[in-house]
Amino acid sequence: MVSDIDALRRRLDVVKAPGDGAATQAGVADAVAGILRAVREEGDAAVRRFSAAFDKVEPAALEVGAAEREAAVAALDPRTRADTEFAIANVRAFAEAQLATVLPLEIELRPGLHLGHRVIPVARVGAYVPGGRYPLLSAPVMTIVPAKVAGCPEVIACLPPTAAEAMVAGCHLAGADRIFRVGGAQAIAAMAYGTATIPAVHKIVGPGNAFVNEAKRQVFGPVGIDQLAGPSEIYTLADETGNAEVIATDLLAQAEHDVHTRVGLLTTHRPLAEAVVAEVERQLATLSTAAVARAAWEAQGEVAVCVSQEDMIAYSDWIAAEHLQVHTRDPHAMAARLSGYGSLFIGPKASVVYSDKCCGTNHTLPTMGAGRYTGGLWVGSYLRIATHQWLTDEGVAAVAPPAVRQSASEGLEGHRRAAALRLERPDLFG
Repeated sequence: MVSDIDALRRRLDVVKAPGDGAATQAGVADAVAGILRAVREEGDAAVRRFSAAFDKVEPAALEVGAAEREAAVAALDPRTRADTEFAIANVRAFAEAQLATVLPLEIELRPGLHLGHRVIPVARVGAYVPGGRYPLLSAPVMTIVPAKVAGCPEVIACLPPTAAEAMVAGCHLAGADRIFRVGGAQAIAAMAYGTATIPAVHKIVGPGNAFVNEAKRQVFGPVGIDQLAGPSEIYTLADETGNAEVIATDLLAQAEHDVHTRVGLLTTHRPLAEAVVAEVERQLATLSTAAVARAAWEAQGEVAVCVSQEDMIAYSDWIAAEHLQVHTRDPHAMAARLSGYGSLFIGPKASVVYSDKCCGTNHTLPTMGAGRYTGGLWVGSYLRIATHQWLTDEGVAAVAPPAVRQSASEGLEGHRRAAALRLERPDLFG
């Protein structure tokens, strides 16, 4: 596979090459390990100490009380509240439709051999809500609403103490059972291990910075996580029908998220590639967030001309971009041929921004090539599919003999005895 990709890359006509990307921040793993250890040993005291050190804020109370939650909602201007509730309604409706496809199962595989599974919500979920450069009001919607649709009995939210009050309101409207003013790796530690104030959860979801990501990686095991999220990504596939202004606008809309955002265009039409590069430069001249967007474009921007649609598809599937836009003559036909992506945006009217904010699909998506093997956050991320089985005497008669033989051939005498007992001594089992 690697040699195939190397050969494909040599065939690309590169109009703009990406840089090396962001260097790994030295010492992140060690720093996070220290934070996790301190929170595990000292609990709330360590959480408060790290909040004061990193956020320059030590809230009087870690938990946001009912009156504060209601005040945060009341402080929202009517338009913002209506827009937030519009997003919540769409995300909830789509999650409910997804949940309807996840069904319990009971089958009699052979006479007397009954197998099945139950669909069980995760009992307690922790949603990390990033503060970030901007108050991303959609962030709590994407992590909390699907959890409540899944039927999780308790969903707690942690957000930095410096987060805008509108973010608290978003957590409340999305349905968080409890909200805590704790951010960074210390929030992940608190949710993983529990403190006197913050309960330990069974699964942690939600994106964050490098420290949050590393903390999720280190606590994974006893605690579940949704994924390890890198910087955001957007790629567009286009043929000669692509519009340079539309494509450039969409690339920059994502690039303004973060200086490490990865943005790219793969096309079969060199004039479009050149036009997009020129259009990006033109728009950057008037973009208020150009300082961030330009840094992302210059460091991680990629524009390449592919010799064929087949090469374009193969390279795109290998990249497996978080957001993949399809701007071709027949976008639905092209979409059907693609398999590597986090979320697919079919046709030029399907903007990534709509999914980021309010259209209903989740914006918490795989990055760094993870789209090759997993999808994004969805209602199923909050569910456990737990199998069960039960047998009658007829089922035992069918299953026990091969189980006895396999156990004997493997030298597992205890296994052989347990398999044989139900066949040889049915009187023991009523």
